Order: sequence, then structure tokens, then C-alpha cells
Amino acid sequence: MSNRLAQTTSPYLLQHADNPVEWFPWGPEALQKARAENKPIFLSIGYAACHWCHVMAHESFEDAGTAVLMNDHFVNIKVDREERPDLDAIYMQAVTAMTGQGGWPMSVFLTPDLRPFYGGTYFPPVARYNMPSFKDVLTSLADAWQNRRDEIARVGAQLAERLQTTASWGGSGGEFHAGVAEAAAGSLIDAYDWAYGGWGAAPKFPQPMAVEVLLRLASNPFAKRRDEALKVIHHALQAMSRGGMYDVVGGGFSRYSTDNHWRIPHFEKMLYDNAQLAQVYLHAWQLTGEPAYRRICEETLAFVARELTGPEGGFYSSLDADSEGVEGKFYVWTAEEIREELSESSGFFEAAYGITERGNWEGRTVLQRALDDATLAARFGLDRGQVPAKLAECHSRLLSARARRVRPATDDKVLTAWNGLMLATLAETARVLGSNDFSRSTDQATEVATTNYYNLAARSADFLLTALRPGGQLRRAWRDGKTSGEVFLEDYAALILGLLELYQTDFDLRWFAAAQELAKEMIQRFSDPAGGFFDTPADSEALLVRPKDLQDNATPSGNALAAEALLKLAAYTENSDTRDRAEQSLARVAEAVTRYPAAFSRWLWAADFANARVDQVAITGGLSEPGTQLLLAEVRKGYRPRQVVAAAPFPPPEGSPALLRDRPMLNDAPTAYVCRGFVCQYPVTTPGELQKQLLGEF
Repeated sequence: MSNRLAQTTSPYLLQHADNPVEWFPWGPEALQKARAENKPIFLSIGYAACHWCHVMAHESFEDAGTAVLMNDHFVNIKVDREERPDLDAIYMQAVTAMTGQGGWPMSVFLTPDLRPFYGGTYFPPVARYNMPSFKDVLTSLADAWQNRRDEIARVGAQLAERLQTTASWGGSGGEFHAGVAEAAAGSLIDAYDWAYGGWGAAPKFPQPMAVEVLLRLASNPFAKRRDEALKVIHHALQAMSRGGMYDVVGGGFSRYSTDNHWRIPHFEKMLYDNAQLAQVYLHAWQLTGEPAYRRICEETLAFVARELTGPEGGFYSSLDADSEGVEGKFYVWTAEEIREELSESSGFFEAAYGITERGNWEGRTVLQRALDDATLAARFGLDRGQVPAKLAECHSRLLSARARRVRPATDDKVLTAWNGLMLATLAETARVLGSNDFSRSTDQATEVATTNYYNLAARSADFLLTALRPGGQLRRAWRDGKTSGEVFLEDYAALILGLLELYQTDFDLRWFAAAQELAKEMIQRFSDPAGGFFDTPADSEALLVRPKDLQDNATPSGNALAAEALLKLAAYTENSDTRDRAEQSLARVAEAVTRYPAAFSRWLWAADFANARVDQVAITGGLSEPGTQLLLAEVRKGYRPRQVVAAAPFPPPEGSPALLRDRPMLNDAPTAYVCRGFVCQYPVTTPGELQKQLLGEF
């Protein structure tokens, strides 16, 4: 018999709908039951693609004896962390405070008034790994609730006070000048792991936000540590993309590497990782011209188009780590399978990837390059230029073979914040790598087959502004025609940034107008009088604390995204209040960013934009005119993170950015206006003149 989770739409909650545990979703029914029966709450938080969440579910939540203990002594609540990042943030802080570490599955016990008093992550069914069994935990806490209630109340009060204290927003204030950002970038260089790549020891997480900070430093030809930044960028991007964590067969990145060598991944694939990594590889290609970086970007977006794109236009959240109940089974190979699929090319491929009979993981092989192109070419008598094509042909054959396997499950909910990140990446990729033809197509099969970045982006924006904004009210999540009731700061801010990128791609005023409307709502619903923004809106349910998470995690801080969005809008609208709000937010984190740059990397993006002499480019002329297209092509050359562009015929339509105001054409020719640092240059009509202005040759 199904429990109450059967009535939910979250794939993660539905995975537990047939457990013998009497699960409740978070909501009034469960919370009222805990108060009425004076029972503690067991709160279990995870997500659909989480391998150890599946393990604990199978070992404990599907076990009838464990379920009896849970049902008799606790009110049991399941939460999808991806749908409720507010609850996840609050109680992850509590678990980390209690145990020194956090992760998923998260297991936390609360009093009926929502105060945490005991917590952890995965608990085994029997005592092992120096951990108590889950049954022992349940039994001990049930006894404590009955016989040592005063102790529980004391611990809960202490933790609640600590959470209230940490929820205070930022520091006392400081100046976030250019030197702070450059010093923080230097700290990232100094902390880099030259032995293996990336930052920190295993498990090794990709940190695209940190790499982007260094890209921005390297884009400044006068930066003192520019050359060092470039070396770190190359080393990090090459380490991550040789295979292992990167899927060389089908494109896209797994969540993280379990080892220092980036070889054995935790096989789940998340939308947010791939959105951010595709973008950083695109930027690296723009800055350095390295062809491999463009290829990784294109392969990653091809994976998203093929495997994470819904028919309505939204992007799904993730692919599971497991298939047929086995972690990684979909992705790994035996030497025999390689030989069967590649026949005459197998020797070449086995050398390229160091494939052996014993494999490199549990008797099978996770593909990771062992020999570079030059060595392969020499060994097999090829021109070096032939190697990438020969490898690509092998990858294609293996992809076809892999398509016959049982696929990992897809978490097919659409999350606004994660879709906003992907929208920004696709829109930018469309104008950098695509043609200048931004006409719309309705043929999804053609879009996916050719990875039409613009159509994927525009369809996504349409979907987010309709299905995820019913009645004009933005929502966090959508699945199977139903939306959640919640929305969070990161949803607004990420969508605003995505819409601004799409506006700069096709200059459709719908996107710009929606970005302005959402920014106004964001300010009204989330602003904190003390500075910055809360993560939850003012009209949301009352929780133990109203969270304001400043640090970046796997996804950017909502406050960092909001600051960046307001700065970019201010560059278009010349609204000083919008810029002031962003600068106040930056000032409150200046001290923390200096001390912990890896945890505040997205703030450094915003700081870079705030402190730079931003190029505000207005182009006046018919968008389909060849002269206008030539000017736009010039603007879109190279990596220019400190630039906003607006374009329209003259006179500009109502609702156009203020940047286009009073910008007539010269001699009836399409004309470009460049302003930088409150100084505007003389209007120009040729790409050559525009190039000189953009390069600073005034």
C-alpha cells in the first residue's frame, strides 16, 4: 500500500511512495501531527540521482522492522532537496554543526517545533564503518525522547540559537574594490592542486565558478598574475576533460570524481554542473583558441539536448548514478565489449585509453585518456590531425552500442534556477558558435539532432515564462503539468541572467521586459532591510530561520546571482538604485571573499563586473541589415565578460533599454555607440572602427 508520497510529483519522493514507512511530504499535515501527538520528527532529505540515498532506502526504508520503529516513534518526513533548498540549507547547517560534515542522504531529528537535536547522513542497517546502525539510532532517540526530554530541549535550543546567529547577513561591511577581487583570484592560484588539478583532495569536485574567476583575471592583459592564471586554467580544464568524470562517449560531466585522478566518477549527471561547465569551456575557447575546449562545450550541450531536454522546452534535473541497481553500469566497459564494438579500431582505442583485461574499476573500465594525440599518431603511423576524427568515430560507435543498454533513471522535474543557468549558457553559445539566423523552429527533433542552441534557449525561455509562471507568479519546480508552490531567490536571479543573455542573442524585447519585471518582483519579495536578500520570499511559510545562504555550493549563491543580475540591468537601464543595491550586497561579503575565495567565486564575477569599466554597446539599425550584422559580429568576437549589448532599429521600440535612447544612425547606416566608465566614444559605422574602440584604442 502506498504512503502519502504517492500524491507528490517529485521523482525523489515517488521513489519512496511504496516504502512501509509512513512518509509525509513536508507540509501542515505532518507538522500538525507531530505537535498533536508530541512526537519527534525524522526528516530525511535527498535527491533522485543520489546513490547513497538509494542504498539507505533499500537497506532501511524498505525494511519492515525498521519501518515499525520509525512509524511507532516518529513522524517521518521526506524532502527533495532540489525542490526545497531552504529546508536543505537550514538543516544541513545543523547537521554540519553536530557532526562536522554534511551530505546526502541527510538524516536529522527535530522537535515538534522544528528544532534539530540529532543528525547525520547515511546510517547503515548494522553497525559498521564506525557508525551505529540506523535501528540503534532510532531506538536510542526514542528512549531519549521519553526519558531525557530536558537534554533534547537543551541541545535543540543551542542549535536553534546557533542557526539564528549564522543567518545574520554578511559582515559589517567593507570596500569591495578591484584589489580585493585580484587578491582573491591570487589565492585561488596559490591553493591550486598542481599534482592532480582542481582544488582540494578527493572527492574532487569541478569548480567552474573558480575557473571563471581566473578566466576573467586572464582576460586582463595588465593583470600581474595573468600568465599564472592561464596555466591553472589549462591544467584544470584538461585534467577534468580527459575522461573519467567527463563522459568521452556521450558528452557531459558526472557530479564529481571519487579519486584524485578524476578517473572514477560518482556517475550521476546534474543539469547545473553541465550548464556551468559548458559555459566555462566556451569562455576558455574564446580566450585561448584551444579547439578541445570548444569540442567539450559542444559535446556537453549535445548531451543535454539529447538526454535532459523535455518535449515542452524545459531541461530535466539529472540522470541517476545507477542503472539496473548498479552504480555506473551504463557507462563502463570491458575489454571484450570494446573489441566487439570497434573491431579493427579496437587496438588504437585500447592504446588511447589504456584499456586492460582487468579494467580500472571493479573489473571494468571507466574511459580516461592514457596517451595524447601526438603519441597515438606516432604509434599508429597517423598524422596528428587524424587522431581526433578517428577517436570521434570510435566514440560514436560506442554511443550507439550504449544506447542499447538500460538507461539510468531521469529526474524529469524542471527547476527554474537550474534552467536559468542552462538558458544563459545556451543563449551565449548560440551567438558565439551559431549563425546570425535567429529565426525560430518548432521541430524539436531537428533541434536536438543539430544542437540548435538558439532554438533550445528560446523554447526554454518560453517554457519558463509560461509553465513556470502560472498567473504571472514564478514557481520553483514543474513536473508533468504541475508546479510547486514555492519559489526562491536563486530562481528569480538565475532566470533574470538567462533572459538577459537571450536578449543579447536575438534582441527580442520580450526577454528584456520579463527580466525587468522579475527584478522588480525579486526586490519586493526578497529584500532584507539590513542588506542583500533572503533566500525565501516574505510571504513564504515560517521556518526555524529565514535563510540567507551567501556561499556558493555546487550552484551559485542566490545573493551572488542577484547582485550580478542587478548590475547588468543597471548597465542597461541606468537605474542607480539597482546598482546601489548590488554594491551594498558586495560590500557585506568583501571580508569573507578575501578569506574564502573558493566559496564565494560567483560573488567575484559580480565584483569583476562592478569594478570594471564596463563596455555598454548600443547598435542602431535594422537587425537583418548586413551592416548591423557586421557590427554585431565584431561585438561578439572574443571573450568579453565586462560588456552588455543592446540593438534595435531607430527609433527604438517602446520598452527598449535606456542604453538605446538618443542613438540615431549616422548617414542612414547602422551605427555602434560604445560607452565605457561613464565616457562615451564617437559613434562608428564600420567593424574596424568598432574594433579599435572595443580594444581601447580611442
